[in-house]
Amino acid sequence: MPAMTMVQALNSALDVLMAKDPDVVVFGEDVGYFGGVFRVTEGLQRKHGMTRCFDTPITEGGILAAAVGMGAYGLRPVVEIQFADYIYPAIDQLISEAARLRYRSAGQFTAPLTVRTPYGGGIYGGQTHSQSPEGLFTHVAGMTVVTPSTPYDAKGLLISSIECDDPVLFLEPKRLYNGPFDGHPDRPVEPWARHPASETPEGYYNIPLGKAACVREGGDVTILAYGAMVHVALAATAETGVDAEIIDLRTLWPVDIDAIAASVRKTGRCVIVHEATKTSGFGAELSALVQEHCFYSLEAPIERVTGWDTPYPHAFEWEYFPGPARLGEALRRVMEG
Repeated sequence: MPAMTMVQALNSALDVLMAKDPDVVVFGEDVGYFGGVFRVTEGLQRKHGMTRCFDTPITEGGILAAAVGMGAYGLRPVVEIQFADYIYPAIDQLISEAARLRYRSAGQFTAPLTVRTPYGGGIYGGQTHSQSPEGLFTHVAGMTVVTPSTPYDAKGLLISSIECDDPVLFLEPKRLYNGPFDGHPDRPVEPWARHPASETPEGYYNIPLGKAACVREGGDVTILAYGAMVHVALAATAETGVDAEIIDLRTLWPVDIDAIAASVRKTGRCVIVHEATKTSGFGAELSALVQEHCFYSLEAPIERVTGWDTPYPHAFEWEYFPGPARLGEALRRVMEG
């Protein structure tokens, strides 16, 4: 199998499904002629035509409104919001219309649309290009929220998302677009070509939504992570020597509670890590679920390692970003608890 970056794997997923299903259409700001700001849609307009991959005005609400209508009438729109930070003008269309269309129409209509958007920090993007808004959408009934951590998962999960008959928010950790990132900004960038999960089939395959993956087995503590934090968790485990089991959630909602509970019952400890702010972040829901399902198995309080409860600070990027040092401190605390 060829080695792909996450950008190439996402592009391949779109290309495969556009060839397979003529109802799949791709649109957003700069995604057509330009190929997207991160080049995820590069070449799709040339190959599939201007009616299948096209540019839109700068109107996130309009992009989602058009996608809802397209989906209701049988197309499978895949829209790009250029940065997750720009998604807020589209929230009404995404939540009030797309997520509730099946319910409010008693199943007569669905919204089989996928919203791709890059999220997270680590690129010196400051407060308007680094946000992690996943917690706003995991709260919404009718919405599926997905985020990959490797090229292989990115392609398989995006294919499943596009084929889903309900709306999917597909969050792409942009710090991982061109290589895995362990949270050490002072080290040379590692390309995906050196990582085994860069091996990605060129053709069609899918990864079921709602299923987590155990990326490292261990017996001391369970780390719940997703996106870029999966690689930070692997680095923290190696640097501390703690025998952690690392669960990559992949689908944030509906979350794979069976995989989470099985791991925490085995280890007796749990650390949750994400980039988003701590208060009301998705880690709070994970903590509550672990407490509900694994209370009698816990040997120490659940720990959360997150971004600060502030806007993303450009001058303090690496203090805000949950790196291996902060995660390592949490691992040591739960092992002493």
